[in-house]
Amino acid sequence: MNSPLTVFAITAFLLFLYRAFRKRTGLPLPPGPKGYPIIGNVFDMPREFAWMEYDKWFKIYGDMVYFKVFGQGFLVLGSLTRTNDILEKRSTNYSDRPPMPMLRDLMGWDTNLGFLHYGPWWRRHRRAFHQHFHVGTVHKYHHIQLAEAHSLIRRLYANPENFMYHLRHAFAAMIMDVTYGIKVSEANDPYVTTAEEALHGMSQAAVQGRFLVDVLPILKYIPSWMPGAGFKRDAAEWKKLTLSMAQKPFKHVKEALREGKAVPSVAAALIEALPHEDDARRTEEEKIAQAAAAVAYVGGADTTVSAAQFFFLAMAMYPNVQRRAQAEIDSIIGSNRLPNFHDRESLPYVNALIKETMRWQPASPAGTVHVCSNDDEYNGYIIPKSTIVIGNTWTILHDPEVYPLPEEFIPERWLKDGKLDPDAQNPSVAAFGYGRRICPGRYFSDASLYAIISFVLSVYTISPPVDNRGNTVRLKAEVTSGMLSAPAPFECQIKPRSNAAEALIHGSETV
Repeated sequence: MNSPLTVFAITAFLLFLYRAFRKRTGLPLPPGPKGYPIIGNVFDMPREFAWMEYDKWFKIYGDMVYFKVFGQGFLVLGSLTRTNDILEKRSTNYSDRPPMPMLRDLMGWDTNLGFLHYGPWWRRHRRAFHQHFHVGTVHKYHHIQLAEAHSLIRRLYANPENFMYHLRHAFAAMIMDVTYGIKVSEANDPYVTTAEEALHGMSQAAVQGRFLVDVLPILKYIPSWMPGAGFKRDAAEWKKLTLSMAQKPFKHVKEALREGKAVPSVAAALIEALPHEDDARRTEEEKIAQAAAAVAYVGGADTTVSAAQFFFLAMAMYPNVQRRAQAEIDSIIGSNRLPNFHDRESLPYVNALIKETMRWQPASPAGTVHVCSNDDEYNGYIIPKSTIVIGNTWTILHDPEVYPLPEEFIPERWLKDGKLDPDAQNPSVAAFGYGRRICPGRYFSDASLYAIISFVLSVYTISPPVDNRGNTVRLKAEVTSGMLSAPAPFECQIKPRSNAAEALIHGSETV
């Protein structure tokens, strides 16, 4: 009777009873699919392309869908009105994160700002990060972003078929330089490789329902050798990568500072601001500093990379959009230099194109989960304490009433009279998260995208591939599943626009 399986079964049943029969008000739960006793909607909960399944549910149940899995409630929101009302206006009650035992307990992401529980500890982490990436600070990194954008267009010239890798490398190089002052290798850089593998594991584990341990946390205690415990073996391997990604570059900066060889970086500034090593606060503050530096890499090298890859796909699929953006660059900047950040306000169509890239295929289409901290009443419904709340970003940014023909890539939707339309609903209302958990690295991400997109448009034409008979291959917007979504592997042709463009590619001027 004392076997791990027996203890698990009894505990799971008691947990279900507690969640199911806790005292409630007389208000109903929001509508949603009917489930089975005890297990609830375990067979309905999507594990692949969740945002698309939720979008189908909204058409059946409305823009609030509630379901349960083993007594754990989930509420998915399918409109900006709902996310504003619940995650923005009531953010005090909806800023926590669920336990996330797979990520936090088993994979080593317990210090990541994005997954921390809401409270004083989270605020200290966010403050450490914010001071280096707020809107008034990110301009300090423009020269690095432009330099890496120039390196990117050179790599594309030498090896265009590996453009997906070149994009990952460019953003990794930007953020490693900014965060740690480290210049990454041209290929197979150990810092970049480790981080990419760690991020892959994070993307898989952050999907609610993919691992049953997130619904039944007691599973984290079962031995890894047991049948069905493959998730623990996976987590152990991912944890090695997670810890290495956070610790190795930070240690590198600490040693460089000790030897007087450090270059300016976010990590160096955070370390220099720490209390003296004899101070009792040192260990805790250094833990926060290391975590703030690591989350900068995570934020700069995941969603932004996906957005840049979607940009390449869009240009290959929509040649008229590409030509109009290039015509604007040619008329404003000419063909004798590359764009810089001073030019940005003079390039409304390029800025509209960037907005449309963020909207068309959001890199985090199902958003990041929130938790209801206390029972709440909303619109005649009860939202029970501990409900996991999801703002379905994809649905919000594909609302046909706000964005006509939402499946199409149309930068013109952001323009009015040749200028950016201030009344157009900015994709940032959903693309970077909601409420107090909105992505604090969004300004750096936006600037990085501008640097890459404006440079590539200036010097290259991106077009679909051709088959063996010389026929153009029609591309589709196919994407990968996971918390982070990217284009499914695709091919395209990348060719310099002119002799003048080639001169810019090989030149040295970046500002």
